[in-house]
Amino acid sequence: GFCTTLLLTQTPEHILTQTNNKTEMLCELKKEHTGVYWYRWSQERQHFEFLVFSNMLGKATYGTNVSKDKFGVREVRSHSSYSLHISHLHPSDSGTYYCSVSQSSQLLLGSGTQLRVVDALPLSPKTTQTPVSKKPVQWITKSKPASRTGMALPQLRLP
Repeated sequence: GFCTTLLLTQTPEHILTQTNNKTEMLCELKKEHTGVYWYRWSQERQHFEFLVFSNMLGKATYGTNVSKDKFGVREVRSHSSYSLHISHLHPSDSGTYYCSVSQSSQLLLGSGTQLRVVDALPLSPKTTQTPVSKKPVQWITKSKPASRTGMALPQLRLP
């Protein structure tokens, strides 16, 4: 069975990046362990996919059809943290990634890192959604007084 726990802290919580980029997520362990498993939860397929297991000696065991060129695990700061590196990102790599350790026949899961890979990054959603609807209104009100004086319009018409 899977069990989420605060013994494994994952950072960051969310990653939004573009196709062909590479990314990295960190898993901090507060428990003795024999190695770290990495899984991806696929919303589409509704299942956990085993990606890679890295043991204490840094030897990696990959899941079926998991590319060694694409996924790599690095140990950070003397056994307490592991980072998962993913390169040549593709939208199909989107999903929630979990680090995991095995403890008395249970798999303890980290808090998860949600990765979204898109072909083009949206222009920061906060700025595009709200002011866009307001800005044209402001511009219209600002330019009206100017057009009455006859100053703004002739200048605008010049080639």
